[in-house]
This record gives sequence, C-alpha cells and structure tokens, in this order.
Amino acid sequence: MGSGGGQSGWHLGETYNLTTDHNRARALRRAYPQRQRLQPTPTPMKFQPDRSNAQTISGYGPGWIGVDAEKITHSVIIGSSGLRQAWPCTRFEDLTPEHFAQLAALETELVIFGSGTRNRFPPPAWLAPLIARRLGLETMDTPAACRTYNILASEGRNVVAALILEA
Repeated sequence: MGSGGGQSGWHLGETYNLTTDHNRARALRRAYPQRQRLQPTPTPMKFQPDRSNAQTISGYGPGWIGVDAEKITHSVIIGSSGLRQAWPCTRFEDLTPEHFAQLAALETELVIFGSGTRNRFPPPAWLAPLIARRLGLETMDTPAACRTYNILASEGRNVVAALILEA
C-alpha cells in the first residue's frame, strides 16, 4: 500500500494521468480532502477597437473587398497614405510587366501583391522596376494580402496593396 491512504496505490511525488484514470482521481480526492481546489480568478478585460489613420480593409470575400465603408468589386491598388485606384486586371493571367512598372512608380516602402484566390508568383523579370527602386514585394493570396496590409498599415508603415479580385 502506498502513502495515498487507501488501496488505490497512490504514492506521493509520482505522476498519474487523472484525466483518463477516473478511479484513481476519485481515490486521490478521498485520500487528500484537506487540499484546496484552486478556482480560476476572473480578470476583467476591456476591449477597444484598433484605431488607425490609414485606410483599412474592413472585409473581403469572393470577388470583393470592403475599404472603410465602400465595397470594391474590381482589382485595386490601395495605400496606407490614402491611395485608391483601379488596377486593370481581372485575373492573374491578365498581368503584364506594365502592371508591376505601375507599382514601382508609387511612393511606398513595400508592395503587398494579392494574386487572387491562390498564391501565384509573377515572373522574376517583371519585378525589375521594383528591384531597381529597392522596393520590396510580398506575394500571397488576396485574403492573406488584405490581412497583412491591415497589420502593416496600422503600424504606420507606408505600404501599398495591389489586389486581384477574381469574380
């Protein structure tokens, strides 16, 4: 018999899986009734919405994004500094080197490229104008690009998102 005080075989200092051995758990509670059971102490929390001076993407779905209070249903370039302009492509296959030259002409430190419903990479040669200006380009699917843009814009970064919205 162990020091657990019964026939259960409990021994002080040993480890037991009390979530699967219910008989042992009951025996332990009977053997050590003086132990206090700890109760979690509720901690009050106050939640406040994040505030950002940059325009933010408030929602997205198949073929649309919400920017502030406006629903946009075409491919778009948005920037944390207030830039919002149509991007003339309806699917990834419509892209040309000129689309990326247009992005290189923007005053930004980083371009987030939302490639549509799945992550696709543009040919490296198309990125030459961005590389020449030492601008970073991060490629991801459009929903991930929306989330990433919001995080960086809320940090006060000068960021642009070029988003393909496929219908």
